[in-house]
Amino acid sequence: MYTDSTLTCRDCGQPFVFTVREQEYYASRGFDNPPGRCPDCRAARKAERGAELRSSSDRGPREMFSATCASCGKEAQVPFQPSGDRPVYCSDCYQDHRGSPSGSRSRGRGRY
Repeated sequence: MYTDSTLTCRDCGQPFVFTVREQEYYASRGFDNPPGRCPDCRAARKAERGAELRSSSDRGPREMFSATCASCGKEAQVPFQPSGDRPVYCSDCYQDHRGSPSGSRSRGRGRY
């Protein structure tokens, strides 16, 4: 059984209660360690992380580069600077190449 316990926040140094209900929730999620921050500091940290994520998604349109498709020869727009050491495919050929047995061997390293 759990009992309420008083912990000290690592950010603000204030004591806070880690309730039985919170302990049960942590246990149900498989969390082994108690929280190190009080609810206010946790909320502030979460808000900071959310602001960081929003600012990275607000960076504007992605720079695109032109390349010639290694399969059909059409011009393709890709979100990376082609280096010439690997083939680059247009979106149609990429889908075809990705579904082929030879395309699955390079999975994770493939490019458009």
